[in-house]
Amino acid sequence: MALLPILQYPDPRLHTVAAPVSVVNDEIRSLIKDMSDTMHAAPGVGLAATQVDVHRRVIIIDLSETRDRLRVFINPEIIASSGKSDCEEGCLSVPGIFEKVTRAERITVRALDAQGKPFELDADGMLAVCIQHEMDHLEGKVFVEYLSRLKQRRILAKLRKQRQRVM
Repeated sequence: MALLPILQYPDPRLHTVAAPVSVVNDEIRSLIKDMSDTMHAAPGVGLAATQVDVHRRVIIIDLSETRDRLRVFINPEIIASSGKSDCEEGCLSVPGIFEKVTRAERITVRALDAQGKPFELDADGMLAVCIQHEMDHLEGKVFVEYLSRLKQRRILAKLRKQRQRVM
């Protein structure tokens, strides 16, 4: 099991826009495995490669109770969306912080799987939220950046205090 370090907000590397994956090969599949190990150990339900300082367009999600239904999205793009939904979100890069964010209620995403095969998926509910959240990371955006400047400053202060307690 290879656990990767997860970048913590406000690390500037979280604002790096990820490059497309040109070939799905063993290197990418190894990254997916390491990301899965990292996400499950954290524990979390989603992880973008950007969060582990690999700036490639790869996200993984596992919403199952048994942690055995890993979904892989390589070069994901949302090709349709509808509705609006407010959902409380958290993030492995912003530990201990949960805030409501408005996102599309339903989406259709097009991506490649871990074998490089293209697929389309219609998603709603928590899956739609997670896909949009993780795709934001690929664009260099963290969910707290949807919040007011005041809330962002409070979150930064809270994170600084958390880190000082750990040291």
